[in-house]
Amino acid sequence: MTRPRDIWPLIHAERAALADDLAELTDEQWTTPSLCEGLSVREVLAHITVAAGIGPMNWLAGVIRARFDFDRQVAERLATRLGATPQETLAAFRAVVASRTKPPLPVVAMLGEAIVHGEDIRRPLGIRRAYPIETLTLLAEYYSHSNLMLDSKQHVQGVRLIATDGPFRYGTGPEVTGTTLALTMAMTGRKGYWEELTRTG
Repeated sequence: MTRPRDIWPLIHAERAALADDLAELTDEQWTTPSLCEGLSVREVLAHITVAAGIGPMNWLAGVIRARFDFDRQVAERLATRLGATPQETLAAFRAVVASRTKPPLPVVAMLGEAIVHGEDIRRPLGIRRAYPIETLTLLAEYYSHSNLMLDSKQHVQGVRLIATDGPFRYGTGPEVTGTTLALTMAMTGRKGYWEELTRTG
């Protein structure tokens, strides 16, 4: 796995690209339902902002305050970064683009926050990003070996994943092929990406 200090620049680049992609959204577009059930694209952006600005101690304090109700904690913290307008939401996100603060998670998980939630926002808006294949491959490798938070490793047991646009390979069994992005998003449970994959055997 790439060293944490090498991953942070990738995270910052993805955050900056997302901020630029959202700069010209209309107020109506900000209310578009995201791929995260029950959340608009604006609310998902606020969620990313929260994750980029909360350290381990503050995270733990929030968990205790919410009586270990993680859904409640997410909702409460999201509200603190939403702002009064979409412009305030975006400004708050821009303020943490270069942040290295994180909850008690591996640094690569923060890359997942930027890319997976970035897709949760971009896809419903019809925005496409040409992600660097090296960045996507790094993230795909992480999710294929981790059940932390998302059970992504569990989602791909019993199949062999083969990227059609890069070097990512994982597992054994019937082959599932597709772009590295589609494979990555499918591992995180985003059902809309499964239709972009091909299974043989």
